[in-house]
Amino acid sequence: MSSPEPVAALIASAGWSGARAVPVAGDASARRFTRHLRADGSNAILMDASADPGGSSRRFADLSAWINAQGFSAPHVLAADLPAELLLVEDFGDRLFARLLAEDPTREAELYTATAEFLVAFQRVTPPSGLAPLDGPALANLTRLVIDWYLPGMDAPVTPEALGIPDLIARLYDDLAGAAPLVTSLRDFHAENVLWLPDRSGPARLGLIDFQDAVTAHPAYDLVSFLQDARRDLSPGTEAAVFDLFCREAGHDPGAFRAVYALIGAQRALRILGVFARLIRQAGKRRYAAFFPRVWGHLAANLTHPALAPLSRAIRATLPEPTPARIDRMIASCPTP
Repeated sequence: MSSPEPVAALIASAGWSGARAVPVAGDASARRFTRHLRADGSNAILMDASADPGGSSRRFADLSAWINAQGFSAPHVLAADLPAELLLVEDFGDRLFARLLAEDPTREAELYTATAEFLVAFQRVTPPSGLAPLDGPALANLTRLVIDWYLPGMDAPVTPEALGIPDLIARLYDDLAGAAPLVTSLRDFHAENVLWLPDRSGPARLGLIDFQDAVTAHPAYDLVSFLQDARRDLSPGTEAAVFDLFCREAGHDPGAFRAVYALIGAQRALRILGVFARLIRQAGKRRYAAFFPRVWGHLAANLTHPALAPLSRAIRATLPEPTPARIDRMIASCPTP
């Protein structure tokens, strides 16, 4: 966390001195958030990324400006101290998709349809310069997390076949995605990172709040991210309906797109298993253990696609299922947070 002095200076420079500060729940990153409430009823969010080893404030500010310039909705930056990794940004409120759906599950079709329509419009915009490509080799490299963290956490050996999974993913990506052009990918795109802004129209109704790690990726990446959410289950038929809508509106061939969607879904599931195992074993964040069964279910569903048969065989031979007993053993060995 930043020391009080630069925080107070930034708040004062933006005219928010005297505002009441209320902590806001953060994400899995090292960033911290505080809502500042003024007596006139206006709010702003202080984002403190000083504990983030890579820093993220400049990337957030730059991408926020770009997203808004394209007609979409990201929090405007009200004030910044980039050397201190501090931003005071527009407050989009509390209408997170995850919260709205928990309160009223019947809104799922409405919100997920709006998400597909947003992605179609967003992916038609030429990506900004400077984004790293999340191509086959990059996707493969990220799956090494499952080898480094998930396998040891499940007391499973790291076999030569397990070590070959990343290269297999890279080869399958080359075969299935070919030379498909990459689009802007928000990457951490799920129901806890998107807010509903009912006073806006069209794609701008989606408020984007976690995009500092944006990359360029296959058009399926953010669709998979939203439809195969580690934190919530979809109603039967929603994933298929939204997939079909997206392909129809974006002009993708559903058969070819489905194969890449399944591959990226499997890759993401492997990476997430590794990330959650690291959060548990390294940082003692036990709450992520509750998501293992759902992520494993996504992995299993994606591996049923015939094009992924070689990957399915390799995973069945090397990765143990996160059974309750195995999860309990991982939790018992993790440090106290």
